[in-house]
Amino acid sequence: MNEDVPTLFEWAGGTEALNRLTHTFYGKVSRDAIVGPVFKNMSPDHSAHVAAFIGEVFGGPKTYSEEHGGHREMVMHHLGKHLSEEQRRRWINLLTDAADEVGLPDDPEFRSAFTAYVEWGSRLARMNSNLGETCDPETEPMPAWGWGVPGGPYKPPSAK
Repeated sequence: MNEDVPTLFEWAGGTEALNRLTHTFYGKVSRDAIVGPVFKNMSPDHSAHVAAFIGEVFGGPKTYSEEHGGHREMVMHHLGKHLSEEQRRRWINLLTDAADEVGLPDDPEFRSAFTAYVEWGSRLARMNSNLGETCDPETEPMPAWGWGVPGGPYKPPSAK
């Protein structure tokens, strides 16, 4: 990538901006009748973990992989949850509302990349939520998202 082009992580405002995003978002989630029940037992650091995950996917520090297990661990959190399409769509709407509320950049290029990732990631989460209880660690590389560059064709994790 051209060194003059910032990563999505940098453009979003870095760790502080993503922490504001996820803190605001999970506040909305906790009060929501559709997705709230999925997160009722969420740990106090859940929003910071998700911010670290998004940050890494968007080209920031590899904090989530180094401290929390990487993409496989994120997939494992969704297994067996049996998420519905209604829950997935509500999750996206609340996250987009939170992005607006906390002032993430609203230029079309950033929001297009942001929306593409949350659409892709939430569909993956929904699909993974209907798999068995574990997945193959070798098939779960950390996604890397950029300006209009998707992570490639979806390959479902192998269920065990």
